Parts: sequence; structure tokens; C-alpha cells
Amino acid sequence: MAGTARHDREMAIQAKRKLAQTTDPIERLRLQCLARGSAGIKGLARVFHIMDDDRNRTLDFKEFLKGLHDYAVLIEKEDAEKIFQIFDKDGNGKIDFDEFLLTLRPPMSNARKEIILQAFRKLDKTGDGIITIEDLQGVYNAKHHPKYQNGEWSEDQVFRTFLDNFDSPYDKDGQVTTDEFMNYYAGVSASIDTDIYFILMMKNAWKI
Repeated sequence: MAGTARHDREMAIQAKRKLAQTTDPIERLRLQCLARGSAGIKGLARVFHIMDDDRNRTLDFKEFLKGLHDYAVLIEKEDAEKIFQIFDKDGNGKIDFDEFLLTLRPPMSNARKEIILQAFRKLDKTGDGIITIEDLQGVYNAKHHPKYQNGEWSEDQVFRTFLDNFDSPYDKDGQVTTDEFMNYYAGVSASIDTDIYFILMMKNAWKI
């Protein structure tokens, strides 16, 4: 189950290609994130954290404008204000992480959602809608991980690190919900043009 690293590499390559072809500021920011390997909630949380200068877990307009420039999304202040309003869904003058994630997470076709759910169900052995360390036992072989083999990590540490790829960055509980798993793959999906290629990639990665 080493699919996540492969996804990130492929996503970054394709995002860089698409970046030169778009002038839409939100799409440019999304592709800038993807080109830097920022997939789903984990990567976008890193971007959000970098923009959040005062570390209060929200972005005001000044932080947002600076963040756009930091990510080479060069636009006029008026246009930036309009984009800020798109992100600020509750209209309180600040962008929280959920608003940031929802705006940068592109829509996916039903075919893509279904293959993601198939992968989730394969990992969710208990069928309770949550992936835990217990679910991974017998599905993901931790003994093949280099840090397990050299004695640096225990089997549980390997499992926890794997789950951290998908777990919400502001609610690290060692459990992955369907939404968190879907959010991660929405980031991957953003850089892949065709359903056929995305589905093939998922099948190969998860052996489904």
C-alpha cells in the first residue's frame, strides 16, 4: 500500500503542466499547492499554516493576500477581495481551514467517488465507516516498512504514520473517516484530467 507517495509525485508533475495553461486565480492557487505535493487535507493544511502568520487558525485578508503572492498568484487587490469572499463562506471576514479546504477541493465525478469508496471499504475491515490501526492489520504489511525493519518504529507507529496521510491535521485522532479519505483523494484528483486514468491509478495502488 505505498500508493500515497506515488500519487503525490504524479500529481505534482501534472499540476506543473496545467499551471501554465490557466489564468483563473483559484485554479492557479490549487495547482500551485498540488505542484508542491500538497495533496488533500494534509498538504492543504501545510499551505494554510504557512499563510496563517499569526497562527490563530484563520486567515484575514492581509494574510490571504500575502499568501497569494507567496504562491505566485499575482492579482490585483480588487480581484483578491472577490476571491477572498468566495473562500469566506460564512461572511465573517476570515477564512477558516474548512472554508479553505472546501474552496480548493475540486468537484469529482461519481465514477471517481465510487473508486475512492471502494479503496476505503477495502481498508475499513470492520465496516463502521472509520479506518483505525486495527483495520489496517492484515491489510497493510507494516513489516515491509524500512523504519520497522531497522527497529526505529514499532508496527503501530508504521500504521499511525500511514493513517496520518489522510487524518485531519486539526483533529489528529488516529482514525480516518470517509470524508477525510475523500478529501485526500480530491486533491489527487485535481491534477488528473480523465476518469479512466484516475480509476486505473486507484486500482493499481490499492489492488482493487
